[in-house]
Amino acid sequence: MNHWILVLTFLSVNLDFFFMLLFLLKKYPTSKVVLGYLAGTIILLIMSYFIGKMLTTFLPEWILGILGILPIYLAFHDDDDDDGLKENKSEVLSVLITYLSVCAGCNLSIFLPVLVGESLMNFLTTLLFIGSLTVLAVFLIKFISTINIVSQIMKAHGEKLMKVCYIAIGLYVFWDSGLILHLIALI
Repeated sequence: MNHWILVLTFLSVNLDFFFMLLFLLKKYPTSKVVLGYLAGTIILLIMSYFIGKMLTTFLPEWILGILGILPIYLAFHDDDDDDGLKENKSEVLSVLITYLSVCAGCNLSIFLPVLVGESLMNFLTTLLFIGSLTVLAVFLIKFISTINIVSQIMKAHGEKLMKVCYIAIGLYVFWDSGLILHLIALI
């Protein structure tokens, strides 16, 4: 598994949620935010992996490269998924529900094509790697929230950056799955 693609994928699917983290970290203790965010990330990664495994049972990997269209579609599809903070009695559950409501569609659409051809061992490594990035992101966002210029830049250019990342991931899926080489061989 290409760790740079995992980092790019993680950043692009969570970029909009990083803004939510600013609010969540002001409202809840950092440990509760970490637990809720990590639980949501793990749930969505497991779902992406097993849906991908189901698909590979019936279809060759190069055909599944067509799933690369999902992140590219998301780059051009304006989606207002800011539902606001979800209220719940448990702080961890509130963060989890907020994360799932804001990021479930994007995470499944982006991680499914990235994980579709991976072995269980690579997936477990990916899960550990993305889990570490999740925890690191919370602490970085907590630190960054104190820097005014960073939040202004993200507010002004975050949407464009996220779209560029989605397109790059989609093109990577086309290439990595063998779809492009298969299509070239047909021509």
